[in-house]
Amino acid sequence: MKPNRAHAPVPLQRLSIKGLTEPVEVRCHHAARRMTLRVSRTSRSVIVTMPTSCDLAQAGTFLNSHLDWVRERLGNLPEHVPFGAGSSIPLRGILHRVIEVGPRRSGRVVEVAIDDNGRPALAVNGEAAHVARRLQDWLAHQAGADLTERVKWHADNLKLRPARITVRDQRSRWGSCSTTGALSFSWRLILAPSFVLDYVAAHEVAHLAEMNHGPRFWALVRKTMPRTDEAKNWLQRSGSDLHRFGL
Repeated sequence: MKPNRAHAPVPLQRLSIKGLTEPVEVRCHHAARRMTLRVSRTSRSVIVTMPTSCDLAQAGTFLNSHLDWVRERLGNLPEHVPFGAGSSIPLRGILHRVIEVGPRRSGRVVEVAIDDNGRPALAVNGEAAHVARRLQDWLAHQAGADLTERVKWHADNLKLRPARITVRDQRSRWGSCSTTGALSFSWRLILAPSFVLDYVAAHEVAHLAEMNHGPRFWALVRKTMPRTDEAKNWLQRSGSDLHRFGL
């Protein structure tokens, strides 16, 4: 289905507010009747939506008048966890401590290890400046491998065939299925418990047969993934926190 261009949102604009370090996005929408304000848990940004009759200066005035509310919401967000030495990040739902091992000519870029205290760890090879990117690339690769395996399993189980699988850092959804059968997933699923990644894979595979969320769709999902309700509840409760890890 093609979008209705008469009601499509205008591309976002950026706004700089004194005393606010977080990014501010201003979105002008034809259907908006008044200015609204929210703080995104996934992008950790402030979002102002306004009618087409308003301009950027008015958006700034509106935001400044609600700065105390914005700061309160930002202060309640879970702390951002960078991919650096000493950080603890989940891998398949289990916390691992990040260790920098320095540049090495041999060995893997990232290895699952045990730290000096006997806890799970991720040892990252390379200069400190490259650790975050190397770790994120490795996690994305792990997500791709797990998702490819689980998509194949569910597709075989339901006798369906996806066109291709891609893994990206998409923030608006955990997975998607196009009308051509292409499946796309967020690499951040590798941070969640394995049954959650498995559910999202099953969910998108089921869309190959039913491009909706009707009873037949959910029957397919539950047929191939018995822990559907448990995974859905986990994502509703904890899914947004996965976006606080990383770059």
